[in-house]
Amino acid sequence: DLMSDMRHYWPDVLHSSLNRTQFWKHEWDKHGTCAATLEVLNSQKKYFGKALELYRNVDLNGCLLKAGIKPSSSYYKMTAIKEALTRFYDVTPKIQCLPPEEGEKAQTIGQIEFCFTKELQLVNCTVLKDESTPVLHSKLGTSELSVCSDILPTYYPPEVQ
Repeated sequence: DLMSDMRHYWPDVLHSSLNRTQFWKHEWDKHGTCAATLEVLNSQKKYFGKALELYRNVDLNGCLLKAGIKPSSSYYKMTAIKEALTRFYDVTPKIQCLPPEEGEKAQTIGQIEFCFTKELQLVNCTVLKDESTPVLHSKLGTSELSVCSDILPTYYPPEVQ
């Protein structure tokens, strides 16, 4: 009963195929199975349902729209995007981009992550100095997401249909 919302609110922006179950399987295998240690997230239905609920509550697109930033063919400054999000939510998200393709000048937002405590309260997405797990890169398929550059123009793509 979550599939319609999953297709609409949790698309795979890197692979626009109609069969997104591989993407969601990856999300469950990598993140859901870890989150499942919490009672509120201890099944696929609870995990994806709670993620959709948090997404609607955070209303990322609404926040960016209030700052004049909307999915389009326009380019934005990454610093403006970061400042809008940090000012609105009072926490620092992690924003990852696809680097410019050959001959292009702009990076493309691939993922905006908000971090939560185990009590599901927003918290800064910062790396502690003693953490050994790097979070600067995450490889998805053949395209690599990395922390966005503050100096490159940034494309905020429209939703994948």
